[in-house]
Amino acid sequence: MKEELELVKGCRAGDNAARKELYTLYSKRLLAVCYRYTGDIDVAHDILHDGFIKIYKSISKFDYRGNGSLELWMSRVMANLSLDYLQQKKKMQEVFVQEEELPDVIELPEKELYEGISDSQLMLFVTELPAGYRTVFNLFVFEEKSHKEIAALLHINEHSSTSQLHRAKSMLAKKIKEFIRNEER
Repeated sequence: MKEELELVKGCRAGDNAARKELYTLYSKRLLAVCYRYTGDIDVAHDILHDGFIKIYKSISKFDYRGNGSLELWMSRVMANLSLDYLQQKKKMQEVFVQEEELPDVIELPEKELYEGISDSQLMLFVTELPAGYRTVFNLFVFEEKSHKEIAALLHINEHSSTSQLHRAKSMLAKKIKEFIRNEER
């Protein structure tokens, strides 16, 4: 925490070494946040770049006051920029479908069966979800938003949020089961 505050002070003072260190310390984790939402590594890099510009400006304007985790604050900046990108591109609207068009639900396998799957493989499965499913899943699981909050953020109704999350979990379960089957061969 003390190191974070020193970096913030350096960034506010215009110290490029502090800005570089901030970027070096957090860029990989923040890129993962952007990629988790967009599913496109090139777009994630663009958002990361824009996000750090916004972070540096916000720090200079004292928008970040040192209350709470700097990393958590920066993660929210990146998540919000990723959501803005998706809304501008209207990518989420492509996958919000009528209830009767949705596939059957597949239950997750027993936890013991997929404990051996690496975190990076699970994150890859998340990035492969359709944009709307992925966005709702990320907001619910990683950002811990309620369905009411998700609905307000994405301009959808709460039922759509719960349905999209349910379908995202079903798609992930299917991917996990296929992965496990392929690994057993």
